[in-house]
Amino acid sequence: MMKKGISFLLALLVVISLAACNQKIETSSEKEKSGDSKGLSVDRLSIVTGGTGGTYYPLGGEMAKIIGKELGVEANSQASGASVENMQLLQDGDADIAFTQTDIASYAAEGKEMFKEKVDQIAGIGTLYPETIQIVTLKDSGIKSVEDLKGKKVSVGAPGSGTFANAEQILKVHGMKMDDLKAQHLSFDESAEGIQDGNIQAAFITAGTPTGAVEALSATNPVTIVPIAEDKIKELMKEHPYYIEDVVKSGTYKLEQDVKTVAVLSMLAVRKDMKEDDVYQITKAIFENTDKISHAKGKLINAEKAVDGMGIDFHPGAKKYFKEKGNLK
Repeated sequence: MMKKGISFLLALLVVISLAACNQKIETSSEKEKSGDSKGLSVDRLSIVTGGTGGTYYPLGGEMAKIIGKELGVEANSQASGASVENMQLLQDGDADIAFTQTDIASYAAEGKEMFKEKVDQIAGIGTLYPETIQIVTLKDSGIKSVEDLKGKKVSVGAPGSGTFANAEQILKVHGMKMDDLKAQHLSFDESAEGIQDGNIQAAFITAGTPTGAVEALSATNPVTIVPIAEDKIKELMKEHPYYIEDVVKSGTYKLEQDVKTVAVLSMLAVRKDMKEDDVYQITKAIFENTDKISHAKGKLINAEKAVDGMGIDFHPGAKKYFKEKGNLK
């Protein structure tokens, strides 16, 4: 009788043990299905973007979703003061991934312009799309050229921002200085509201087109983009090689014709001390899922062009990915 009882208990223990093993396997399998971290050394990633009225902010949100889904980590996208502030956030270890302009990243790495010291803790993932310098005004403002901005209330971005640097450089090739304007330091959203309310006459906006703040303005007011003359574009590109020629296409913001201007490139940067494999997986997740980006700029983001125009060194993890793709030697 006692032997039977012991046998029963042993059999019961075996059943419980097998059930526990099965449960373990099942849980692991479910975790894999739901998106395990796939070997990343971190559980969370922070992405800093720009103001809510620009292009970085909505793109950052979409990329955070892609990274979260593909790599099984908590990826958070947050608004910021954009390029210049983002470089400092990476330097201070307060962000993992950042949107920035290529020119600003270059200034940061070299300790030039708005950077008094070298920002030495940043590395590149890849370039994304042209960031168009848009000088926005109302159609009936009477402003037809850059020279017409003289004496007007014009938003030029925050001092030390990428937009501010672009505005300064464009004014300079036209023989002008900031002092020639009644310069206002507003965000993109504030600039659009200021133009609509008549508090300012124009605004420099450096962002991918269409830009949310300008779209919102054009929905209620006929707007125009002030063109930059061909000779001034060439002069600007000669002095600052990171500029490229660009066009705001007709139909954008209900424009009746194309408008010639210039652009810099946008890019993604990371902290230099991030692990190579982590950055490799992040780079791969982004550039192999660009079809999941619904923003208009998603069509311009691809692995082939991502290696062009980088203003700083690639992170080893990003370099590994692009070499595998055959985009880098």
